[in-house]
Amino acid sequence: MESYYLHIIETIVIVIIFLVSRNVLTKLIEKTRVKRLIQKSRGSVIKRVLNIILTVICIATISLVWGVDQEDLAVLIGSVLTVIGIAFFAQWSLLSNVTSSVIIFFNHPLKLNDSIIIMEGKDYVIEGTVTSIGLFFVTLATPDGGELSLPNNIFIQKTIKKLSAPSDPETQDSYSEDEVSL
Repeated sequence: MESYYLHIIETIVIVIIFLVSRNVLTKLIEKTRVKRLIQKSRGSVIKRVLNIILTVICIATISLVWGVDQEDLAVLIGSVLTVIGIAFFAQWSLLSNVTSSVIIFFNHPLKLNDSIIIMEGKDYVIEGTVTSIGLFFVTLATPDGGELSLPNNIFIQKTIKKLSAPSDPETQDSYSEDEVSL
């Protein structure tokens, strides 16, 4: 009976760590979203993805505490990852765009309403104003009045020249025609 008490205490500790981690991550995402002028819906998507990852880790850890054999858990996780890997191999760009989306969210100077030029080659450039940053695509309003959707991984792979400053007046002088390359 005492071993159940130990399992219950360990489970409570794991759940508390999960809740604290989720709370800290949510605050970090919200702070980043506000600081970088990112749409609220975009922050919600990033929160959901990271919450799913935290939940899976929490469930796996609790399973180990309650006596699920590590080999059985490893086989289950390996099988699930294999199926997901095969599914994403067929659509590798999908996974690449989701990963790029998270990188853009946390670590890319691209913001809404920025006017940018994407250097595709010596003679070919894509120009527009960022109107939306989604999980898979960034939407640009083109100078001719059109709308262009580009995969997120383009913004990680290509050189981007920012033509306009963010709407924050404090940083306005430091952003006039910066060139960003990752």
